[in-house]
Amino acid sequence: MPDLSSVTAPMSEAFTHDIRVEVLSRYSAENSRPLQDEWVFQYTVRITNQGKETVQLLSRHWIITDALDHIEEVTGPGVIGEQPVLAPGESFKYSSWCPLKTPMGMMHGTYQMVRTDGSQFDIEIAPFALKARYTVN
Repeated sequence: MPDLSSVTAPMSEAFTHDIRVEVLSRYSAENSRPLQDEWVFQYTVRITNQGKETVQLLSRHWIITDALDHIEEVTGPGVIGEQPVLAPGESFKYSSWCPLKTPMGMMHGTYQMVRTDGSQFDIEIAPFALKARYTVN
Protein backbone atom coordinates (compact mmCIF):
# COMPACT_ATOMS: atom_id res chain seq x y z
CA MET A 1 0.00 0.00 0.00
CA PRO A 2 1.34 3.46 -0.82
CA ASP A 3 2.54 5.65 2.02
CA LEU A 4 0.53 8.87 2.39
CA SER A 5 3.69 10.95 2.77
CA SER A 6 5.09 9.62 -0.52
CA VAL A 7 2.01 10.62 -2.54
CA THR A 8 2.32 14.35 -3.00
CA ALA A 9 0.76 15.11 -6.39
CA PRO A 10 -2.98 15.71 -6.89
CA MET A 11 -2.73 13.72 -10.11
CA SER A 12 -1.81 10.22 -11.18
CA GLU A 13 -1.48 8.07 -14.25
CA ALA A 14 -1.45 4.30 -14.67
CA PHE A 15 -1.27 2.07 -17.72
CA THR A 16 -2.53 -1.51 -17.31
CA HIS A 17 -3.59 -3.99 -20.02
CA ASP A 18 -3.55 -1.24 -22.70
CA ILE A 19 -5.87 0.98 -20.63
CA ARG A 20 -4.65 4.38 -19.38
CA VAL A 21 -6.23 5.89 -16.26
CA GLU A 22 -5.49 9.55 -15.50
CA VAL A 23 -6.79 11.30 -12.38
CA LEU A 24 -6.72 14.92 -11.26
CA SER A 25 -8.06 15.98 -7.85
CA ARG A 26 -8.82 19.34 -6.31
CA TYR A 27 -10.01 20.62 -2.95
CA SER A 28 -13.63 21.77 -3.00
CA ALA A 29 -13.71 24.61 -0.47
CA GLU A 30 -17.30 25.51 -1.37
CA ASN A 31 -18.52 22.05 -0.26
CA SER A 32 -16.22 21.61 2.74
CA ARG A 33 -16.92 22.35 6.41
CA PRO A 34 -13.53 22.29 8.16
CA LEU A 35 -15.07 23.31 11.51
CA GLN A 36 -17.08 20.07 11.35
CA ASP A 37 -14.01 18.07 10.23
CA GLU A 38 -15.29 17.60 6.69
CA TRP A 39 -13.04 18.34 3.74
CA VAL A 40 -14.46 17.55 0.29
CA PHE A 41 -12.34 16.76 -2.75
CA GLN A 42 -13.41 16.53 -6.37
CA TYR A 43 -11.57 14.24 -8.74
CA THR A 44 -11.81 13.83 -12.49
CA VAL A 45 -10.88 10.56 -14.16
CA ARG A 46 -10.14 9.87 -17.83
CA ILE A 47 -10.02 6.23 -18.92
CA THR A 48 -8.57 5.64 -22.40
CA ASN A 49 -8.56 2.35 -24.28
CA GLN A 50 -5.22 2.22 -26.09
CA GLY A 51 -5.60 -1.43 -26.99
CA LYS A 52 -7.04 -3.28 -29.97
CA GLU A 53 -10.09 -4.75 -28.22
CA THR A 54 -13.34 -3.18 -27.02
CA VAL A 55 -13.67 -3.24 -23.22
CA GLN A 56 -16.33 -2.36 -20.66
CA LEU A 57 -15.90 -1.04 -17.14
CA LEU A 58 -17.88 -3.30 -14.78
CA SER A 59 -17.08 -2.03 -11.30
CA ARG A 60 -14.77 0.04 -9.12
CA HIS A 61 -12.75 -0.53 -5.95
CA TRP A 62 -11.40 2.59 -4.26
CA ILE A 63 -9.10 2.64 -1.22
CA ILE A 64 -9.28 6.01 0.53
CA THR A 65 -6.83 6.89 3.31
CA ASP A 66 -6.97 10.03 5.43
CA ALA A 67 -4.15 11.69 7.37
CA LEU A 68 -5.01 9.65 10.48
CA ASP A 69 -4.48 6.42 8.49
CA HIS A 70 -8.20 5.68 8.55
CA ILE A 71 -8.90 3.54 5.49
CA GLU A 72 -12.24 3.34 3.75
CA GLU A 73 -12.93 1.03 0.83
CA VAL A 74 -15.63 1.82 -1.71
CA THR A 75 -16.83 -0.80 -4.17
CA GLY A 76 -19.74 -0.90 -6.54
CA PRO A 77 -20.93 -1.36 -10.09
CA GLY A 78 -19.66 1.09 -12.70
CA VAL A 79 -18.82 4.73 -12.09
CA ILE A 80 -21.37 7.56 -11.62
CA GLY A 81 -24.13 5.10 -12.50
CA GLU A 82 -22.55 4.06 -15.81
CA GLN A 83 -20.66 1.04 -17.12
CA PRO A 84 -19.00 2.62 -20.14
CA VAL A 85 -17.96 0.61 -23.20
CA LEU A 86 -14.70 1.78 -24.79
CA ALA A 87 -13.80 0.83 -28.34
CA PRO A 88 -10.11 1.04 -29.29
CA GLY A 89 -8.98 4.68 -29.08
CA GLU A 90 -12.02 5.86 -27.10
CA SER A 91 -11.96 7.66 -23.75
CA PHE A 92 -14.50 8.09 -20.96
CA LYS A 93 -14.22 11.04 -18.58
CA TYR A 94 -16.16 11.62 -15.38
CA SER A 95 -15.98 13.58 -12.13
CA SER A 96 -16.91 12.54 -8.63
CA TRP A 97 -16.10 13.57 -5.08
CA CYS A 98 -14.76 12.24 -1.80
CA PRO A 99 -15.25 13.59 1.75
CA LEU A 100 -12.46 13.22 4.33
CA LYS A 101 -12.32 13.93 8.06
CA THR A 102 -8.82 15.39 7.62
CA PRO A 103 -7.46 18.10 5.25
CA MET A 104 -5.29 15.59 3.43
CA GLY A 105 -5.36 12.02 2.29
CA MET A 106 -5.00 9.87 -0.78
CA MET A 107 -6.93 7.55 -3.04
CA HIS A 108 -6.04 4.62 -5.28
CA GLY A 109 -7.73 1.49 -6.49
CA THR A 110 -8.79 -0.61 -9.44
CA TYR A 111 -11.48 -0.83 -12.09
CA GLN A 112 -12.77 -4.26 -13.05
CA MET A 113 -13.05 -4.54 -16.84
CA VAL A 114 -14.34 -7.13 -19.30
CA ARG A 115 -13.39 -7.81 -22.92
CA THR A 116 -15.92 -8.74 -25.60
CA ASP A 117 -14.84 -12.41 -25.26
CA GLY A 118 -15.99 -12.30 -21.61
CA SER A 119 -12.54 -12.36 -20.01
CA GLN A 120 -12.26 -10.05 -17.02
CA PHE A 121 -9.24 -8.12 -15.75
CA ASP A 122 -8.36 -5.33 -13.33
CA ILE A 123 -6.72 -2.04 -14.23
CA GLU A 124 -4.83 0.13 -11.77
CA ILE A 125 -5.80 3.57 -10.51
CA ALA A 126 -2.47 4.97 -9.31
CA PRO A 127 -2.35 6.82 -5.97
CA PHE A 128 -3.10 10.54 -5.97
CA ALA A 129 -3.12 13.09 -3.16
CA LEU A 130 -6.12 14.84 -1.67
CA LYS A 131 -4.87 18.10 -0.14
CA ALA A 132 -6.75 21.13 1.05
CA ARG A 133 -5.20 24.47 0.18
CA TYR A 134 -2.66 25.80 2.65
CA THR A 135 -1.99 22.35 4.05
CA VAL A 136 1.63 21.80 4.92
CA ASN A 137 2.86 18.23 4.94
